[in-house]
Amino acid sequence: MKIDKFEDIKAWQKARELVFLVYKIFKLNKDYRFRDQIQSAAVSIMNNISEGFERRGDRELSRFLYISKGSCGEVRSMSYIAMDLKYITIAEFNLINESSLEISRMLSGFIKSLNTA
Repeated sequence: MKIDKFEDIKAWQKARELVFLVYKIFKLNKDYRFRDQIQSAAVSIMNNISEGFERRGDRELSRFLYISKGSCGEVRSMSYIAMDLKYITIAEFNLINESSLEISRMLSGFIKSLNTA
């Protein structure tokens, strides 16, 4: 399947949903440094997918997808901190964690398909 624009990439669509979720959950959090960091990491996932795609080369796209995977890990790691500090509920933790794991798996599959093409 040919992808014409980054908005058609399923991992980007899921990352967009994760950004909305993270912003919603941490909207009222007063630990501004923490809030800004987890929001930035979530945004980084979708922005690196789009930036890599727009560079129009499988090698560049793959590199940016790896960066996105790293940002997924950062969001997951920070969600553990947020749960430990009681910034979020266990249910909110599960939503963030499951979403970022799903995106990471999707990115792995995308990278694999680029490397075998």
